[in-house]
Amino acid sequence: MTGGDVTRAVAEMTAVLGPHADRDWAVPAGDLEWSCWTTAAHVAHDLMAYAGQVVGRPDSGYLPYDLVISPAADATEVLRVVAACGSLLRAAVDTAAPSARAWHFGPCDPGGFAAMGVAETVLHTHDITRGLGIPWTPPEDLSAAVLRRLFPDGPDGPAPQVLLWSTGRGELPGRPRRTSWTWRAAVD
Repeated sequence: MTGGDVTRAVAEMTAVLGPHADRDWAVPAGDLEWSCWTTAAHVAHDLMAYAGQVVGRPDSGYLPYDLVISPAADATEVLRVVAACGSLLRAAVDTAAPSARAWHFGPCDPGGFAAMGVAETVLHTHDITRGLGIPWTPPEDLSAAVLRRLFPDGPDGPAPQVLLWSTGRGELPGRPRRTSWTWRAAVD
């Protein structure tokens, strides 16, 4: 996956959630214990952390820094931070050599960090839309790309539904709901 995929996922998030920024973002985001606001801030954090990993190329853990969003920031401002952090990840991924590796529970290439950024963005957009009562499903093509990269052994079916099932957010006919899961971003 590429930085362009990250940009598309973030654009989808802001397009879907931006018109609802005036709602109560203190409500839980779907089945998460986090609020919608905290979940959006988490997306920004992960996008920035992934960008830092790609650029810093640590081989044994995450770089020791954190993103702090002012608690006074409203939902519109948090979405702007998400967009800024998405741009950082896009730039990091698209300027890194394909052979570059950085730690994410093993050596991970830039495409893996892009895939994780897309996954975090679309999955948590889904959580937030559920919390705010907005009907929305992750895009088919982004879901399929994330599944190919992070869940290569996933079952057949519509990509958005399989992605939600793979991460414990949905049902698949004939399969029990997942209560734990791990994606595979590291490469050999």
